[in-house]
Amino acid sequence: MSACLTDDELASLNAYWQAANYLSVGQIYLMDNPLLRHPLSATDVKPRLLGHWGTTPGLNFVYTHLNRMICQHNTDVLFVCGPGHGGPAMVAQSWLEGSYSEIYPRVTRDEDGMRELFRQFSFPGGIPSHAAAETPGSIHEGGELGYSLPHAFGAAFDNPGLIVACVIGDGEAETGPLASAWQGIKFLNPQRDGAVLPILHLNDYKIASPTLLARSSDDDLMQLFRSQGWLPMVVSGDDPEDMHRQMATAMDSAFSTIRALQHQYRQKTPPDTLVRWPMLLLRSPKGWTGPRWVDDVKVEGLWRAHQVPLSACRENTQHRLQLQKWMKSYQPEKLFNQQGQPCDYLQTLVPRGDKRMGATPYANGGRLRQALKMPDFADYAVEVPAPGVEKAQATAVLGRLLAEIIRHNPDNFRLFAPDETESNRLGAVFDVTDRCWMGTITPDDRQLSSQGRVMEILSEHQCQGWLEGYLLSGRHGLFNCYEAFIHIIDSMFNQHAKWLKTSRLLSWRQPIASLNYLLASHVWQQDHNGYSHQDPGFIDHVVNKKADIVRVYLPPDANTLLWVSDHCLKSWDRINVIIAGKQPADQWLTMQAAVSHCQQGIGIWHWAGNERDNIEPDIVMACAGDVPTRETLAAVDWLRLAQPELRIRVVNVVDLLALQPRHKHPHGKPEQEFEALFTRDRPVIFAFHGYPGLIHRLISPRANQSRFHVHGFNEEGTTTTPFDMTVINRLDRFHLALDAIQRLALPPERQKYLSAELEDKLTAHYRYVREYGDDLPEVKNWRWNGREK
Repeated sequence: MSACLTDDELASLNAYWQAANYLSVGQIYLMDNPLLRHPLSATDVKPRLLGHWGTTPGLNFVYTHLNRMICQHNTDVLFVCGPGHGGPAMVAQSWLEGSYSEIYPRVTRDEDGMRELFRQFSFPGGIPSHAAAETPGSIHEGGELGYSLPHAFGAAFDNPGLIVACVIGDGEAETGPLASAWQGIKFLNPQRDGAVLPILHLNDYKIASPTLLARSSDDDLMQLFRSQGWLPMVVSGDDPEDMHRQMATAMDSAFSTIRALQHQYRQKTPPDTLVRWPMLLLRSPKGWTGPRWVDDVKVEGLWRAHQVPLSACRENTQHRLQLQKWMKSYQPEKLFNQQGQPCDYLQTLVPRGDKRMGATPYANGGRLRQALKMPDFADYAVEVPAPGVEKAQATAVLGRLLAEIIRHNPDNFRLFAPDETESNRLGAVFDVTDRCWMGTITPDDRQLSSQGRVMEILSEHQCQGWLEGYLLSGRHGLFNCYEAFIHIIDSMFNQHAKWLKTSRLLSWRQPIASLNYLLASHVWQQDHNGYSHQDPGFIDHVVNKKADIVRVYLPPDANTLLWVSDHCLKSWDRINVIIAGKQPADQWLTMQAAVSHCQQGIGIWHWAGNERDNIEPDIVMACAGDVPTRETLAAVDWLRLAQPELRIRVVNVVDLLALQPRHKHPHGKPEQEFEALFTRDRPVIFAFHGYPGLIHRLISPRANQSRFHVHGFNEEGTTTTPFDMTVINRLDRFHLALDAIQRLALPPERQKYLSAELEDKLTAHYRYVREYGDDLPEVKNWRWNGREK
């Protein structure tokens, strides 16, 4: 293989690049006359010119050269488009290679199809301007910047034959997630993983201001990236012929270096030091090959090229003439035949079949997805002879199940966490695997190896991005995190939910495994930490998304957690949020009861209440979450002892969104079922894990919903005892019982007496906890006694 291009190879590369650029410009500007068979008229131009030209020619340049490498090596390459606003490039390239017309037969590979290709772009009823889910070959929309490189690493993990070429915009490189993403190289194992080839596109400007890295010297950039483990190579200039030759040389070097590294590791002869993976630093003008000047103002190479350089083509004749001259500079008559089809000589740069980047199954991960080999979760059940008799750490129990899942799925399941796997009591997984680590390992280290299946980096952005890339390319995973700090990836969650919503509407995109969150170390269990670690609001954020995408589960004990986790890991095209406790806690349900309860989503715990058959209860005590469940049952225990004649119903909610009506959510309960659970008119005291307003929001369409009185997190927190946390937020048993007493039709004197007794208990708690630094013995030692109805 020669690093030098022949004249014919150079001509082919340049022609292919010109064709892609022509098609990209046409998408931004035209709705008719795609081959310029007559002078452009106003009606040929779209009334609203939308899109981004500035990054597009650089993307086309990279894509074209990657095609050359695929054809030479017959390798699989996934193209991750960081500057996703350059969507015209990926659409143009997939149309040129034929994959677009195979997926969208109405957009034929001829003049009529080219007209439709142009017209539909950023047009009502058409396609969006970014490399969105509608775009063949894309796993990354790139509208919100910072996630391209994490996605690339996620796709490369456990795909040993894959090279992920990731174009990173120099503006994107300024974002926090991308700045930390370079460390992914420390987790990439050449023996079992594919390769990531970052291509940092330095075109000098963002929307309006210069980029930091583009204004850095080549020497500074070389030092920066070498210090992070990379082997950077520079491709720089604006002369197409010279740039093609530079790029071909750099690509040849990068691919040969990647294959040499992988061969060395796969022959069991790894080097003594951490390897350096190649990357490219591509300097090219913003808006390259576009108008240099518009209205006597410089455009090419400046921020003015970012979006639409000629913004008044429909109204301004001079702009329209300049657009025509620009498009004709690509010589379309030499690129497309009379039928509008790409000329035959361009086909030498088109890979075959699924090797085309627009057709690769790695960008349509559902084609590769295989069901997890799941052990029977019931084998890990906690024995519960009676409610409240046994204690267990729910997440520790789950850890044993996860360990077995890892053992049965050694190459398509990974666990992701920001250094919290052991803290969240999932340590059993380290009986079968380690943390993935490609760096130095000292004698004092533990649970580190290059073969580890637990991906821990103290960056929630990387955990989320890696997992998304892993799922989008056909595998399975779980992200465990402290509840409060999952907010760090709120926006990444948004983008993935949007991707799923769109991809589910595309018949050609096969379903991918669900993105599963396990949130532990939650708001009510912060012994070592305080207010900063106390925020249950992620679920408020989650429920904003489409109902067929999101699920929220609040298992009250270990056995329900096992069922929920098994269910979520077997699901697809969803985002599942599981909130579970890690501290020793009372266990309520046998496995048989847990399965029945979880399948219903909401259920009456008959063993906890004392209502009589065919007689409505006086009050409903409802709960969702492990700590709220315990406090509710303790309140019920107190009420039944203090006022034995009360008829109390206990309702537990494990599937939070089942509270909604059926027309709002697929799991929602019909009104008749909802009333069978909560009655039509009796007061409901609802103890909730999160912010009370969320429950009111979910039940707002229900009849007579004002009878629900919700207790939850009221933004009160500090470093204190577990029970005191519930007291300061009025979620404790005494406040719950007090609220119930005040809602019941009791004789005034009796109501006053019971209320005073509860207030006395709160006063006693206040004094005791501040004197002894611990909870009252009657609170710590409380057990459900199962008193007879």
